[in-house]
Amino acid sequence: MKKVLLFLTVVLSACTFQTKHRGYVFPSDLDTQIASVKTTRDLTDKIGMPQVKTQYGDSIWIYYGADENYRGPLPHTFDNRTVLLAWVRGDSVVKTQILHDDDLPDVEIADGETEIPAAIELNALQELFNNIGRFTPAGLGQ
Repeated sequence: MKKVLLFLTVVLSACTFQTKHRGYVFPSDLDTQIASVKTTRDLTDKIGMPQVKTQYGDSIWIYYGADENYRGPLPHTFDNRTVLLAWVRGDSVVKTQILHDDDLPDVEIADGETEIPAAIELNALQELFNNIGRFTPAGLGQ
């Protein structure tokens, strides 16, 4: 009985149940607030500046928010994921779209590393000697 109690104490003390919010904290009435947005100024006043603006194709402002759950030794999980997309033309907001958990695809991360073309692979000793002379001593202002 003592062993079981000791085991449960160790296991439960190692578990943390914590939720951290990542990205934007959207208001609960996001749908109604976004419906009245017509200009980029309205959008930045209500939500803020976007995390990402697209560079190619249509100009789209992207906002993202999610809750990251820590459950001890179990893998991290995300819920309450919300993405706000705003199509912008000049200073006006042409269209908005709100995506929630069910609308977002599950993306699986592949194991391994992506090869970089023409990359030079150095071992630890080569890296050490390669960095000699690259850095100036602190305080010289160079």
